[in-house]
Amino acid sequence: MAVSATLTDNEPRVVLSARGLSKNFGAFAAVKNVDLDVRHQRVHALIGPNGAGKTTVFNLLTKFLQPTAGSITLLGSDITKTPPDKVARMGLVRSFQISAVFPHLTVLDNVRVALQRPNSLSTQFWLPMSSLNRLNARADELIEAVGLKRERNALAADLSYGRKRVLEIATTLALDPKVLLLDEPMAGMGQEDIGTVSSIIRKVAKERAVLMVEHNLSVVADICHHVTVLQRGEILAEGDYAAVSRDERVRLAYMGTEEA
Repeated sequence: MAVSATLTDNEPRVVLSARGLSKNFGAFAAVKNVDLDVRHQRVHALIGPNGAGKTTVFNLLTKFLQPTAGSITLLGSDITKTPPDKVARMGLVRSFQISAVFPHLTVLDNVRVALQRPNSLSTQFWLPMSSLNRLNARADELIEAVGLKRERNALAADLSYGRKRVLEIATTLALDPKVLLLDEPMAGMGQEDIGTVSSIIRKVAKERAVLMVEHNLSVVADICHHVTVLQRGEILAEGDYAAVSRDERVRLAYMGTEEA
């Protein structure tokens, strides 16, 4: 495995943070007192065994769930009680484990649909379809940036699974996120698509923060600057990949021994 880059002393600013983040479902504590700092121009991985609470943390950060305790700050603003649609408009945008593209639209039209909101076209239903043509230039930029130029006019339904996930990243980028959350972006992908998406994430992180849940540790080692390891809803370890991978507690958690 490659070893991820280590942050320098001159670290970029924190754009998304959580303090004391907790979530209880009845008597079950799914997330317990999690502190998290996600920095601009960095790829931050959230990893851990199945059931560690990774997706719950994602849902809390993006406000699909309301925390039982703790606070969340985005770009200096407290968003702990902010609804998810407003949080998305503030620049916190996520993808999901299941591909969320429109299968019967072309690649171009999927990206144009995503571009309607930042271009104030999403509620102007009376405008003719030709009004969307003004979005073509930006749509083509995004399509080319993620390597889908050949498939520009193909139906999303005809793309391979991996290429659908690439298209989903393009539609997510169309919203111009300041912080991008990716939920298992490599799940179900072949090696070729993993390489493509890894390159895209590196490029994306040059202009924004990326927080990703990912099970592929080779990918985490290769592209992530900082890693937070969860176990049973709590932070087990954090640091760069080299430091985290040497932590005996992390090794035990992934080996599934009694101590995990």
